[in-house]
Amino acid sequence: MTTNTPRIFVAGHRGMVGAALVRQLKARAPQAQLITRTRAELDLTDQAAVRAFFAAENVDTVYLAAAKVGGIHANNTFPAVFIHQNLMIECNVVHEAWRHGVQQLLVMGSSCIYPKLAEQPIREEYLLTGAIEPTNEPYAVAKIAGIKLAESYARQYGVDYRAVMPTNLYGLGDNFHPENGHVIPALIRRFHEARVNGADEVVIWGTGNARREFLYVDDMAAACVHVMAMERSAYAAITKPMQSHINIGTGQDITIGELAHLIGKVTGYAGRIGFDTSKSDGAPRKLLVVSKIESLGWAPTTPLEAGLRQSYQEFLSL
Repeated sequence: MTTNTPRIFVAGHRGMVGAALVRQLKARAPQAQLITRTRAELDLTDQAAVRAFFAAENVDTVYLAAAKVGGIHANNTFPAVFIHQNLMIECNVVHEAWRHGVQQLLVMGSSCIYPKLAEQPIREEYLLTGAIEPTNEPYAVAKIAGIKLAESYARQYGVDYRAVMPTNLYGLGDNFHPENGHVIPALIRRFHEARVNGADEVVIWGTGNARREFLYVDDMAAACVHVMAMERSAYAAITKPMQSHINIGTGQDITIGELAHLIGKVTGYAGRIGFDTSKSDGAPRKLLVVSKIESLGWAPTTPLEAGLRQSYQEFLSL
């Protein structure tokens, strides 16, 4: 049911991406009514609860940012939890949104769902062309299913359901745990603590030669709002019915060694940076081709060093 005031449900608004989406939508669509629910208020894995929510709220648009996420250790330890919870969230939200007349919905994937040995840089059409990294396969399979759900409902029912595939994200709301956090927040914490404790050296796993792409989370949120705001014909012109997701990234990468030195600069660490070459680098490179989103008039606005400084300031405020 459509009202004069757009009603937008941001699922997962307390997560890093969901919170950034709320910031973007408040700035760019102040006339919209944003609808949010905490996990305690609405369990997205509970079909009956999700059905009752959509029946009561008359939602026009959904941003599906809710997901069960974790690092390598968590994915290896709880594979059943990761695949089950993510499948349930996606199935319940997409299906009940459709049942209750929601015409616009955005699903968010993750670049880790591309094949482990995908040709670099990675184009959208490389999805499902090879084996996935085993350590996060259950999570990745669930996220692929979410993208295919959106595609399938669009194909069969004619609804405007879209999908984006972000690169590695960092920024406000990140997890700065030294083991469970992703590379940028974990390194920010390690370099900060090394500076505070007067450590002579910070040792990074691997050779430092692996290359990675990083996108500030508010830029990701801006890209999502941009994708959802475009005319349906413009979105359809650069996608296909069974390949409808769009990569979101910077189109530029950096070595882990260069990243470590940059984080050392941002945190004021003046000691040595070493590399434990007995540890694996992982994939030598992970970079997305972002020509599609660029052709739609979007580009990131936060340079890496500026984003790292904002992330460090948040860490200091914790």
